[in-house]
Amino acid sequence: MTELAAVKAALKTQAVETPSWAYGNSGTRFKVFAQQGVPRTPREKLDDAARVHAFTGVAPTVALHIPWDEVEDYAALARHAEDRGVRLGAINSNTFQDDAYRLGSICAPDPAVRRKAVDHLLECVDIMDATGSKDLKLWFADGTNYPGQDDIRARQDRLAEGLAEVYERLGDDQRMLLEYKLFEPAFYTTDVPDWGTAYAHCLKLGERAQVVVDTGHHAPGTNIEFIVATLLREGKLGGFDFNSRFYADDDLMVGAADPFQLFRIMYEVIRGGGFTPGVAFMLDQCHNVEAKIPAIIRSVMNVQEATAKALLVDRAALDDAQRAGDVLEANAVLMDAYNTDVRPLLREVREEMGLDPEPMAAYRRSGWAEKIVAERVGGEQAGWGA
Repeated sequence: MTELAAVKAALKTQAVETPSWAYGNSGTRFKVFAQQGVPRTPREKLDDAARVHAFTGVAPTVALHIPWDEVEDYAALARHAEDRGVRLGAINSNTFQDDAYRLGSICAPDPAVRRKAVDHLLECVDIMDATGSKDLKLWFADGTNYPGQDDIRARQDRLAEGLAEVYERLGDDQRMLLEYKLFEPAFYTTDVPDWGTAYAHCLKLGERAQVVVDTGHHAPGTNIEFIVATLLREGKLGGFDFNSRFYADDDLMVGAADPFQLFRIMYEVIRGGGFTPGVAFMLDQCHNVEAKIPAIIRSVMNVQEATAKALLVDRAALDDAQRAGDVLEANAVLMDAYNTDVRPLLREVREEMGLDPEPMAAYRRSGWAEKIVAERVGGEQAGWGA
């Protein structure tokens, strides 16, 4: 197989999971903006996600968020997804939108609140059993606002205890993916603020507990690709939440702020052996002012482009330059790959997959946008908390 053929073959195996909440209404902390044609039910979200997969060919799974995607029959929801040509992916928990969680959820000082939070996580595992989902994704808004508000070490003990109970409930083929966030909403301490904290808890839990890297959840100047390389080296990188940021956690379209960073991350993924089903690539974005389905299609394409460029890095030439200590040549090898226009290559890949070479244009011609605006009248649109 030629080098180019190998790159094409790899690109055809790529899978980018889209999040159900990205199809609903969202906004800033000041205002949620409504759009016409937004899904009203989890099934309608899956219908939209199926359109993204139909035009990109590499978005076969959809992440659910509980209780935003709560239904009476999750097995039936999984069948609906399969009927539309997609599958249900990670189950995302929600321990941040209940009044009981004002002082925390799994780390709260009140044992009744902790019990409520853990029971919700166990319910999410039940949903995984019903849907065939393999990943339980956890993000906690837990933290404190004032010095002395709570015992920092005790909160870590509570976190460890709660995670251990949920971990024991997982099936043999299921994983726990722990996400971290530098800050927000807590002002003073955040209970899972960085990859090191997440890694420490996952290491103690066992091999089926791994870390999620959200590309928007780091301090300015953080070298995310170093984190990726380290977690891969330790066998603890479970997946990504891809988005982009300009200052903290904007949840903008992936690649919007720094496409070069996305390329560098994808290079470390490929170099570290992480371009496998064992590392989940998921979008975690909220489309506030742009049309949702086109934005998700574009985001998937952005990940494809960064991946294609990373696959084109001349590893032999890079190794030679690095061993020789030739700083400029090593950098030039990376830049040559990054500066390659991979759009013609990706058009060829899509054509070979039986797809339209231009997903955005194909979606516009499909009439789906007009169809959902005309048909989704009445009812309550999905969105944050709905």
